[in-house]
Amino acid sequence: MSDPAAVLAFWDAYRATLPPEARPPAMPPAAWYFCDNQADADELGDLVRRGIKTATCSLLWLYEAENERVPEPGDRSIITDWEGRPLCIIETTEVTIRPYDKVDARFAYDEGEGDRSLAYWRTAHWRFFTRECADLGRTPAEDMPLVCERFRVVYLPPTP
Repeated sequence: MSDPAAVLAFWDAYRATLPPEARPPAMPPAAWYFCDNQADADELGDLVRRGIKTATCSLLWLYEAENERVPEPGDRSIITDWEGRPLCIIETTEVTIRPYDKVDARFAYDEGEGDRSLAYWRTAHWRFFTRECADLGRTPAEDMPLVCERFRVVYLPPTP
């Protein structure tokens, strides 16, 4: 869970880097971390900060179960570590919905994980989606729909 005061301060610092006419609303966007455990959340957040991870995916079934809107190009998010400390701000550049078995090598590479191969992506993500499906009462399947999102980092805090 993120610290609302830290998230707001981070968002305000980002907004201050933009000319007044280009500033987004004062209310910060969603703040979240990747994955479902501390080691992966912290590692993936670092990959995003370093510009290695430029894509991610989620189960469409999760969005449906939580009655949550699917991301759209232009959306911004504050990426945090597992402890909820803001790391960077990303902007969604592309969203496609495709079955798990139609994710290609380019997308797997852009996710930036492991050796960046499609084989690694399939193994790691099958394990992850199996856990998520269990939580949703669903059975993982080769054709389960994924929300495949590409993004770019729009803000990194200055290094001390």
